[in-house]
Amino acid sequence: MNFDRLAAHYHWMEIFFAGGLMQRCRTTFLPHTINCRHALLVGEGTGKFLVELLRANPQIQITCVEQCEGMIQQARQRLAREKLDGSRVSFQQMDVLVWTPPPGKFDLVVTNFFLDCFRSEQLQKLIPRLAGSATKDAIWLLADFRVPERGWRRWRAKVILSMLYVFFKLTTALSATWLTPPDNLLANSGFKLSDRRLLSFGFAHADLWSRGVETFHTTRLEASCGREVIG
Repeated sequence: MNFDRLAAHYHWMEIFFAGGLMQRCRTTFLPHTINCRHALLVGEGTGKFLVELLRANPQIQITCVEQCEGMIQQARQRLAREKLDGSRVSFQQMDVLVWTPPPGKFDLVVTNFFLDCFRSEQLQKLIPRLAGSATKDAIWLLADFRVPERGWRRWRAKVILSMLYVFFKLTTALSATWLTPPDNLLANSGFKLSDRRLLSFGFAHADLWSRGVETFHTTRLEASCGREVIG
């Protein structure tokens, strides 16, 4: 898997194909990070969430693990344009599948539109390893695509995702061929789903996972008509 060919174009591609949907997912639970001090961002890409995290939390120190050199360059340039303190960010150019994170260090783990890049057997190894780097009171922010349970929303999501996986397979040699929901792996690693927001008729979701928190509710945000339904 190599996103170097797309790094310089990824920002406009995201805006063209998804508008602001992905960034809304990334930043949904940003207010919950205000008390975090050590963050692990995995597969951050061009740094869109990184910028907002630095703005929201002036004390946080961030480790950003990204395999693609081009994506790291884009993220560094974004920090410079926004005049943010890059000294608070440690970039690690590394394949996360072979990276060994420090144990029990991070009180914030972030995997935005990243876990969908991996096959089920890869996630079975990756998620417990990342969870081992989290503190006992850590939170985990996750944003990704999903397939609704039924109806036209389900077929719409399946068509779009099929095209996306073909495109990224051809351009990045992506190993995954379909989504693997990570919920059970996160739960088995000691995290509980505290909140989930569904956007674009259930095609995308933003999750807040926490250790030691048992409450859960789902918010469906129908972006096309501006309605919000709590369930």
